[in-house]
Amino acid sequence: MTSNPVVAIVGATGAVGQTMLQVLAEKNFPLKKLVPFASKRSAGKKIEYKGQKIEVVALEKGCFEGIDIALFSAGGSVSEKYAPQAASEGAVVVDNTAAFRYHDDIPLVVPECNRADIFKHNGIIANPNCSTIQLLVALKPLHEAFTLKRMIVSTYQAVSGAGATAIQEMLDNTKAILNGENFENKKFAHQIAFNALPQIDKFMEGGWTKEEMKMVWETHKILGDENIGVTSTCVRIPVTSGHSESVYAEFDRQIEISEVRNLWENASGIKVMDDPANSVYPLASKAVGTNPVYVGRLRKDHVCENAINFWCVADNLRKGAALNAVQIAECLVEGK
Repeated sequence: MTSNPVVAIVGATGAVGQTMLQVLAEKNFPLKKLVPFASKRSAGKKIEYKGQKIEVVALEKGCFEGIDIALFSAGGSVSEKYAPQAASEGAVVVDNTAAFRYHDDIPLVVPECNRADIFKHNGIIANPNCSTIQLLVALKPLHEAFTLKRMIVSTYQAVSGAGATAIQEMLDNTKAILNGENFENKKFAHQIAFNALPQIDKFMEGGWTKEEMKMVWETHKILGDENIGVTSTCVRIPVTSGHSESVYAEFDRQIEISEVRNLWENASGIKVMDDPANSVYPLASKAVGTNPVYVGRLRKDHVCENAINFWCVADNLRKGAALNAVQIAECLVEGK
């Protein structure tokens, strides 16, 4: 991989694509050229990158020739169609959709957890689900030190995880309720304003949602251990951005809070906010627009001496999507 790659963003006009542009600029990513792709209806529009106006290009046969890294964030059907094409035309694809996450021959990567897997790719690397990414960034240093046996996770996920139309529905729904007006739900099965919806994605066998099962499948693949017990309940709440998680984590041996805190404070990508006496703990509103995974409300479990409980928050459009993809691209450029 060249140290000065040509980088494409597929879905450059979408929320995650726009965040990718911001992250690339903030990191001063060493790219030779940026090529923004989007649908045909967006072709010809201009996007801004580091003060420059760059024309959006439509996807077509041969469009990835000369591109070194292609960051995909335009929906699963687009990735299924164009990611293999991009790989065959010479690009390394980092795909942010679920299209390739569960393929045995495609690495699923959180750089803080399994960086080495990046270099096992055959042209495509998958970005995990947003809720899994922040969870495993917090748990990986603890797993290395104590061996994770089981976890129970409850998520409180922002509507931005369901796209721009979901954000608008929440805002319109809120306005309608406050004004005593009727409102037709389209994106969600029920009103999202002033509510909590215990369904994200479709229901599967056994009553679990696909979002909940993603956390199981992805944890096992990323950490390389199918014996870890994972139970999750995923809930959509009326917050614009920033996913929050309540985590119970059980390990092979008894651990002390001081050990956990020390590991977190010395781990990459984590910021500890844990002074509950002064109301200091991670908040979704404070995580928006920032890169770390925030951890706090750390406490020993009062039933299992080998377990802890904590609260975990991250910006789902950044570390949960765009930032993680850019970090993978950085590793490709660095070659390590």
